[in-house]
Amino acid sequence: MSKQREYRYVGPSEIRDNLPEKSQRVLIQSRADVINWIKGTNQQPEHDDLIVATFIIDTSGQLWINDRRSEHVLCAAGKNVLSAGEMAFEVAQNHVEVIEVTNQSTGYCPEPESWRAVKQALDAVAIPHPPDFTMKFIFRLCETCGTKNIVKDMWFECAVCQAPLNEQWNF
Repeated sequence: MSKQREYRYVGPSEIRDNLPEKSQRVLIQSRADVINWIKGTNQQPEHDDLIVATFIIDTSGQLWINDRRSEHVLCAAGKNVLSAGEMAFEVAQNHVEVIEVTNQSTGYCPEPESWRAVKQALDAVAIPHPPDFTMKFIFRLCETCGTKNIVKDMWFECAVCQAPLNEQWNF
């Protein structure tokens, strides 16, 4: 099996350089960790009564979550990741399931192929999940103006300067 790509932080340096020393991020090693994090941080359900979290998969393949409004780089403690995005949990008593999961992280811009790391991390802690990202984002850096772009409908054109975007991941 090929080595998974590591993604370095590509967001604003002022965010990375000013991370608070403490975070409410938590390492998920069981379903109980998700429940304890929800209760301990007083997370409130959002759409469809789901608890939405920022997540990262660290370079050792472990799942970390934090408040949805936190930056991925904070959840990653400033380090490289194998994937990052948002995860929506359905929680009922002791049952925990991931209902939605995306690779939406403009701080790391992970490829849809980073799903493999997410699947492995969720399988390792026995949390049921969808078969793939429920929404996939394709990120490209405009090599002309430096803008981060989300590619829509496979239209590889910069939204700011209309320059062609690289079809290969280029961060």
